[in-house]
Amino acid sequence: MSEKFEVKDLNMKPGMSLKIKGKIHNDVDRFLINLGQGKETLNLHFNPRFDESTIVCNTSEGGRWGQEQRENHMCFSPGSEVKITITFQDKDFKVTLPDGHQLTFPNRLGHNQLHYLSMGGLQISSFKLE
Repeated sequence: MSEKFEVKDLNMKPGMSLKIKGKIHNDVDRFLINLGQGKETLNLHFNPRFDESTIVCNTSEGGRWGQEQRENHMCFSPGSEVKITITFQDKDFKVTLPDGHQLTFPNRLGHNQLHYLSMGGLQISSFKLE
């Protein structure tokens, strides 16, 4: 998953949503969406893993991973088109999957502004912050 999309001046605040449209690469066993302060401090690491049939969410602070939250709702497959919405709230993130299912992940690090976005394993057709 060497190809990565990265934004370093995102300015996402509570109440805002990030809408992502794209296509999962054909040759991957997982893809990722990261939101946070920078590469080493991630408030949300969203990581569907096809090889494990699970979606992993986690945080990273100073490069140290927290405890994984695993969801067994796999509605993704390599090569498929996806539309994902991530809503940032004070205390948590709401991730709406392509089939309408919603995951909730706590804002463990407590930041009230997100500056960093990275995505890998996806060909992005559009993303919108509103």
